[in-house]
Amino acid sequence: MNRIVLIGNGFDLAHGLPTRYEDFINWYWDKMGKKIFLSNERNESTPFFSVTLNDTISLGSLNAAFSYYRIKSKYYRDFIDEIKKYPNICEYKDKSVLFSQISKAIQSKGWVDIEREYYDLLCKYINDPNNCKYTLSELNDHLHFLRSLLIEYLTFLKFSQPQLINNTIYEKIYSPINKDDICISQLSAFWNYLEGILQKKDEYRDLLSQYGLNPRVIDGIIDYINILKKHYKSPPEYNGYSLNSIIYPKHILLLNFNYTTVADNYKKEVSSVNHIHGIQYSPTSVVFGYGDELDDDYKDLLKQNDNECLINIKSIKYLESDNYRNMLRFIESAPYQVYIMGHSCGNSDRTLLNTLFEHKNCVSIKPYYYQKEDGSDNYLEIAQNICRNFTDMKLMRDRVVNKTFCEPLPQVKR
Repeated sequence: MNRIVLIGNGFDLAHGLPTRYEDFINWYWDKMGKKIFLSNERNESTPFFSVTLNDTISLGSLNAAFSYYRIKSKYYRDFIDEIKKYPNICEYKDKSVLFSQISKAIQSKGWVDIEREYYDLLCKYINDPNNCKYTLSELNDHLHFLRSLLIEYLTFLKFSQPQLINNTIYEKIYSPINKDDICISQLSAFWNYLEGILQKKDEYRDLLSQYGLNPRVIDGIIDYINILKKHYKSPPEYNGYSLNSIIYPKHILLLNFNYTTVADNYKKEVSSVNHIHGIQYSPTSVVFGYGDELDDDYKDLLKQNDNECLINIKSIKYLESDNYRNMLRFIESAPYQVYIMGHSCGNSDRTLLNTLFEHKNCVSIKPYYYQKEDGSDNYLEIAQNICRNFTDMKLMRDRVVNKTFCEPLPQVKR
């Protein structure tokens, strides 16, 4: 029996890294703010906007105002919003509906899903192009520009430092299989795996050594397995024994949805990392777009005789590398449980998640939720999102581990 760990942005956030989309957008605003107001240039034009400063206004005065405002407000975007009110000082022109929507979402909600904003605008264009103030080509060009900026932003952050390993998270990833996590309909897979261990104890001893367990611990586990074998007749007779500390996954796949290398810090002999969305150091590998083939609007996209409609659809972008096929090989090879660490399970990855969650070899889905300082958490929100990735609700209720057996994702305090 294997394990897949779904690693999303919450995993990087748990390590104290500023990798939210809003962190990235605020970085871009700050970068452009400094370029405009702390230089001698009075004009700046980007694919997203243009700014022209009035010739009669002193650059020194604007620089002083900018510096003062930065003391009051953390973000440059607030400063540009303020001076936009005074056309005699600054002429600001929006050039991108996508970027404008993204900025508005951050200001109104404090967060943004860039890929969702893109998909909504894409569907709006398909349904009513004559009433859109943008073309399909412009929309795609602006998403590609955002993609290049995101890669640039991530290069400023460091992801391979030893301190980016959270020992508690490490222990969770490489923890034994908890029998209570296994769904009712797949308990036979658990018993079959245990039966295989009983028959091949020496192979299992080698596996435990790959986990880095102390030889004394290994001997204790093997002795316990001998006791089980002596008394074993049928699965119910295990009720008197604790199985939750001796059954380890044969292989662990760290399925990384981020573009960072934080997940690589957790790799060991028994595990492997699949950067399913590419990696920042190889820009051409980065998959940035939307992936929900179950959505009704997706059928309309397929009907369009225009490849521009599909250029940023993830399920097609997956064909540019063997990452997706390697994932399929893994899930076909043996029964597996799913750990969710920092992935929201939102619709932008719905196609892939549906493949994982409803596969015949999936034995359980266990979310590690985020616990806030006030004691509340987002377990229910993750469960709701998981639900949207299923087409069979009965199967969903069996496979998702209930909150009683779930835990918060440990956070690094910085």
